[in-house]
Amino acid sequence: MERAVVDGVTVEYEVAGPATGEPVVCVHGAFIAATFRPLLWEPALTGRYRLVRYHRRGYAGSSRAPGPVSVSRQAADCLGLLRHLGADRAHVVGHSLGACVALQLALDAPGVVSTLSLLEPALFVGDSAAAYREGLLRSRDLYRRVGGAAAVDQAVAARWPGYRPALERILPGAFDQAVADAETVFEMDAGGHLDWRFDQTDAQRISQPALVVLGGDSAALHPRFGETHQMLLQCLPDAQGLVLPGTTHFMQMEDPAATAQALADFFTEHPLRR
Repeated sequence: MERAVVDGVTVEYEVAGPATGEPVVCVHGAFIAATFRPLLWEPALTGRYRLVRYHRRGYAGSSRAPGPVSVSRQAADCLGLLRHLGADRAHVVGHSLGACVALQLALDAPGVVSTLSLLEPALFVGDSAAAYREGLLRSRDLYRRVGGAAAVDQAVAARWPGYRPALERILPGAFDQAVADAETVFEMDAGGHLDWRFDQTDAQRISQPALVVLGGDSAALHPRFGETHQMLLQCLPDAQGLVLPGTTHFMQMEDPAATAQALADFFTEHPLRR
């Protein structure tokens, strides 16, 4: 992967697709830094778009952080990378906590974000908010008590049941990398995430076209997935929903072809606004 220095932080990134293609930046969530790599192998996207994926600070070869990092700071990292790449506007795709970063970027730098694609954002909304917050605290406590392997396994399995064989087939070594990144997940990410505030009023301020994606089997795992999906469809001024059948929270790895085609169709419908 290539490297860029953004506000003193080294960020490693990878680019696929034609140099003249509309830029698409993918912001990964917690646990598995390479979740968007399978999309780089899908011609529906890389045949036309300049697809950028990067490792957020603290993951893999990007700079480690000494403590919690705010979602706003993470959005600034993404903005800095886009500027490094010479992209004044981009389609922004975020997954889980990365979708929170994408939403914050749309609030902080609306002129840069042409469209938003939100894959199950990790929002604290509705009746499930308290249970979700408590679950994150329990996961952090488990990490502190027994270490990264058990905490990562429990958290990922809750979002993608029976994930391990598929993960190792799609991204060999990804679980070991996730364990190596566990301190980032449970200390840096969790601290910034738990302090972040985003509500219906914030959502109503985001005017960009937004694709809100839900895994077809996710709502059965936890009510928060369905609640978040409905809230964003109701509150984002220009939103359309999509349910990807047969997938859960890590949909871009479970069915990369369908995810890539859905994104490509959305970008075609909403070409880059300069």
